[in-house]
Amino acid sequence: MEKTLKQTDSDCLKVVLFGPESTGKSTLAAELAVYYNTIWVKEYMRDYLQHKWNVEKAKCTYDDLLPIAEGQMQAENQSVAVANDILICDTNLLELKVYAQVYYNGKVPDAIRKFALQNKYDLYLLTDVDVPWVADDLRDKPQERQEMFEEFRNELETQNLPYVLINGDRVTRLNRAIKAIHKLIKAYNSENNRQGH
Repeated sequence: MEKTLKQTDSDCLKVVLFGPESTGKSTLAAELAVYYNTIWVKEYMRDYLQHKWNVEKAKCTYDDLLPIAEGQMQAENQSVAVANDILICDTNLLELKVYAQVYYNGKVPDAIRKFALQNKYDLYLLTDVDVPWVADDLRDKPQERQEMFEEFRNELETQNLPYVLINGDRVTRLNRAIKAIHKLIKAYNSENNRQGH
């Protein structure tokens, strides 16, 4: 377990799309990957739970959390090996931690809690709930969008993580994300030059 949830060491910058269901994370991740000519890590939980629903007509349970976490980190670690200088992640273990806290009364598997806080990302793009909610087989909190958003924002604030709020229409969101990532890249290059890398 320790090995499967641990990040592979890498010099590339990691940007995470972070926020409640149906807030445009996957759409924005794909657009950013195209813009930066890199790859993006898809949300493993969605495919895992969609398969479970298709086969069993069953929703997520607490016992699904660790397999989902392992699948997400396997996808990220495989992707970081072939990404260019930046990797776009459509979710991470911290997102899974927030969902666990909400759905299972604060109970989070120890390994997920540990690596959600230990694995490092350079920037979080917090997606707002100002886009239409789209129903599907898995989404289940259309009336609690603002409350869920606050859970995600509070987690970033509590952990003192670098984030930028992403809201507005699709074009505005993309432009805000690009501006934030450009700022990150500039700071990263400046730091490396200062250290003589």
